[in-house]
Formats: sequence, structure tokens, C-alpha cells
Amino acid sequence: MESFIAAITVFVLAIFVGFEVIRKVPPTLHTPLTSGSNAISGVTILGAIVLAGTSDTLATILGFLAVVFATFNVVGGFTVTHRMLKMFKSRG
Repeated sequence: MESFIAAITVFVLAIFVGFEVIRKVPPTLHTPLTSGSNAISGVTILGAIVLAGTSDTLATILGFLAVVFATFNVVGGFTVTHRMLKMFKSRG
């Protein structure tokens, strides 16, 4: 039970730190930041696949959800980056 409380504490603190870090970023840097977070989400996907492969049912469910959400983040980041780069291409 103590390890579960410690894990929840780390999770909640990570939410607050992430919120504060993102909130301080100027709007002009949000798109490059999203593009850069794709690498982090790729690592998250790998870790989630390992977690989903365990024999524990709860870990498998959480791992599957992590794979789904991280995949959404990667696809969305690449879509936004593609649209941003398309804005800077010359028309001709």
C-alpha cells in the first residue's frame, strides 16, 4: 500500500510540474514544444508496451491505455508539425 501511495504522490506532483512548465511557455513556442514531445511519447509507448505484456490484469489495462494515449499524442504532434512546416514552404 505504501508503494501505491508513493506512486500516486509522484504522479500528482508530475501533473503539477508539467502544468507549470507548459503554462510558462510562450504561445509562439507551443508548436515546436509539441513536436519535441513526440520523442518523449515514443519512449512512453515503448514502456507501455512492456507494461501491457505483463501477467497482471491492471497493469495490462493501464499499459494498453498508455499506448493508446501516447499514440494519440505522437500522431497529433506530427500532424501539427506537418501543418506548421507546410506554412513555411514556398508556393510554386
